[in-house]
Amino acid sequence: MNLRAFLGCLIFILALVSRAKGANILGVFPVSGKSVNILYNKLMKGLADAGHNVTVISAHNNKLPVLNGTYRDVVLTGFIEDYDKMVDSFLADEEQLGQESFTLWESLMYNDLFLPIYNKTLHHPNVRALLKSNQTFDLVIMEHLWSESIMAFPAYYNCPSVMFTSMGGINPWVNEIVGNHMPISYVPHTWMIGDFTGGMSLYQRFQNLVTYLFDAIIIHYFEIPAQDQIVKLAFPDKSIPSLAQMFHTPSLLLLGTHSSLRQAAPLVPNVIEIGGFHIDPPKKLPKELQEFFDNAEQGVIYFSMGSHIRSANFSTKRMKLFLNVFSKLDLKVLWKFEEELPGKPPNVLIKKWVPQTDVLAHPNLKLFITHAGHGSILETIHRGKPALMLPVFVDQFNNAFQSVAKGFALQLPYADKNFTEEVLLSMIREMITNPIYTENAKTISRIYHDRPMKPLETAVYWIEYIIRNKGADHLKVASIKLPWYKLYMVDVLLFVSVTVIVAIYAIAYVIGYIVNLCKFNRNIKMKEH
Repeated sequence: MNLRAFLGCLIFILALVSRAKGANILGVFPVSGKSVNILYNKLMKGLADAGHNVTVISAHNNKLPVLNGTYRDVVLTGFIEDYDKMVDSFLADEEQLGQESFTLWESLMYNDLFLPIYNKTLHHPNVRALLKSNQTFDLVIMEHLWSESIMAFPAYYNCPSVMFTSMGGINPWVNEIVGNHMPISYVPHTWMIGDFTGGMSLYQRFQNLVTYLFDAIIIHYFEIPAQDQIVKLAFPDKSIPSLAQMFHTPSLLLLGTHSSLRQAAPLVPNVIEIGGFHIDPPKKLPKELQEFFDNAEQGVIYFSMGSHIRSANFSTKRMKLFLNVFSKLDLKVLWKFEEELPGKPPNVLIKKWVPQTDVLAHPNLKLFITHAGHGSILETIHRGKPALMLPVFVDQFNNAFQSVAKGFALQLPYADKNFTEEVLLSMIREMITNPIYTENAKTISRIYHDRPMKPLETAVYWIEYIIRNKGADHLKVASIKLPWYKLYMVDVLLFVSVTVIVAIYAIAYVIGYIVNLCKFNRNIKMKEH
């Protein structure tokens, strides 16, 4: 046997050994948004590169090279088109975008919005074919977006599960699942909008309490029963526990955030932060972009509203506003725009697709104008750049408030009444000329990067830890086993209250008896005299 053949056999044997050690991992990610896809695609590829055999239920095919294990797609055909229609309908009225307030019914609205996606997932022919196969799994990974019904997958395969959230992390829905209950006195609910770094006022704490209570009622009496119904319809012949029974079964919660960006809050042992795990080392830009940046003597502003908000859908008035502002700048502007843009100023370059993390890494990038999506903020901090934020919906408002509080950003909500050419231009010039924003961005970036392991390595380690330890039940806190009245000591408070009342009543009775007895004795003595 020649050397080449020997090496070939050796590599083949090593690959077989590596694969034999790898676990079978199922990823369930039905939401078809491009930004979300980037995250779970990178997470599942990282697990495959670590030698595992991953199967991914999603609307997208994997296009990333797999270095070690295997990566199998179970494609939810038709989901991308349906999701785009849903988003377009949701964002159709520009005048309603960016309303900086939430109602108490917000969670119910998003549950109703996403529920059909999970119902279609459980009944999709490609998913049904997977369920009917002999495939087994050692672990299921799921993203949480009002999606309790997909907890049916780990129940079906009788294996541990990991929950992942890309929405900032500190929110009551995922926290309750693992018993990571937030102190209401200083951790604002996701639907509470504002800068609470200095604490909450009495009214705000009352509002926070009402929001937490109302949201808990919605989750347990509206959302979970609705999600439970679609599980029962999807598995009529399979003994799948109720969602009330499965609610606390996930062994690990991966937060797509990092403490450098958010308010400090307590985390239980099985809650792990992996924010920024999807970001690769910077690569050289495509030729046109590289020349555009290299030749920008004054620097470049990068403008992107993410994957959900299409710049091409801006109203004529809003489009003219941006073009007028950009035309008055000495800097170049790279605008992620989905179509051709006639009449654009000569300093503006239009691109349908932009390698965002690589663009943010270029030294001539002076400012990022963003919609304040959580992924974009992580990428901004990863590269240590300042940002002007134009939040539109959901978590973007609080993302912007937190970024402003950290000192590397300014914000101008998309629907703000003061959103004018003068205000936007003034804010851009302030951030370009005042070095404090860049200095703060670099300071936060240093904190963000100061970790014992890279975030993707952290994610892989803890997922493998859960597999090795058969669900790692020793990490689960006891609060998940307590009913609400025990968790919040209501029974103890009632017992103490009743005891105190009875004691007060008894003492008052005894004192009254003694007083009356004294009066009686005094009257007797007076009569004797």
